Amino acid sequence: MAALKTSYMGIELKNPVIVGACSMTSNMGSIKKIEDQGAAALVFPSLFEEQIELERMKLEEELQAGSNLNAEMITIFPEMEHAGPAEHLMWVSKAKESVDIPVIASLNATHRETWADYAVQLADTGVDGLEFNFYATPTDFDRAGSDVEDEQVAIVKEIKKKVEIPISVKLSLYYSNPLNFVKKLDEAGVDGVVLFNRFFQPDIDIEEEKNIFPFSFSSETDNRLPLRYAGLLYGNVKADVCSSRGIIFAKDVIKMLLAGSTCVQMVSSLYKHKVTHLKTIIEALNKWMDDKGYSDIDSFRGKLSRKNSNDPWRYTRAQYVKLLLHPDQFMRESKIS
Repeated sequence: MAALKTSYMGIELKNPVIVGACSMTSNMGSIKKIEDQGAAALVFPSLFEEQIELERMKLEEELQAGSNLNAEMITIFPEMEHAGPAEHLMWVSKAKESVDIPVIASLNATHRETWADYAVQLADTGVDGLEFNFYATPTDFDRAGSDVEDEQVAIVKEIKKKVEIPISVKLSLYYSNPLNFVKKLDEAGVDGVVLFNRFFQPDIDIEEEKNIFPFSFSSETDNRLPLRYAGLLYGNVKADVCSSRGIIFAKDVIKMLLAGSTCVQMVSSLYKHKVTHLKTIIEALNKWMDDKGYSDIDSFRGKLSRKNSNDPWRYTRAQYVKLLLHPDQFMRESKIS
């Protein structure tokens, strides 16, 4: 039987399948099921600084309600202070205590000064690693993209000085050159990068004429982008690459490994097919490796990356030229009829 062991950010994993941050990884009952079905690790849902700030403001508003109705009202409330991230940190600690597989904490902060502060608090819970959700929603017409990147790299450098556990960055695709930014993060000392974050985009209900925020699961075609960038990054950065988005079946895991990913994160697949789907995927990966004669993950990881591919042009614009000049050949090779 093939060996599925691998290492992500220096964390030993029994296989390359991680369950990404979701409601299932925050529930003490479901995380045991995740472990029992063979997941190598799990990511606890993010500590959102915005959520903490909103809760704090709501508490202050409720405490002040009616405080000036008469002269005595202002003194009837006891001195109270919002708990901040304390409750979230407690649940992260409980998750770590509840399972034997590695637990990675996730952080989504908004202010530069709080990234490092929360990172230290999360590290103190005993988690095995940290995952930072870096993104910036453009709202300022005068702010250059390089300013955003420089600030995020500075955050990484500051956090690396204060925590000893490994850190990864979960990226959006919305950088002018994602490869260059990953290189900067790599030089700043990140241990891993997760490709890519999937955002909930706003929509409009034309009948009600209002903004809506629909929820939808990822599909198999969503994995094309992380596959492409995993293939481009392999052999060019020290940081491990974890592919996310559109990892539904075992074949999707295998594709990512062939492209050069160290591991994958799954979420939508488990909501569609339930947690038991994990075991099915891991068994199918093992069978594929046995059938192919691969003794371990490293025997084929990166085999079809740009660095190792016999046709490195497949990762560049040349594929469009080939489609335009030789459409019949392109369709045959792509198995499109």
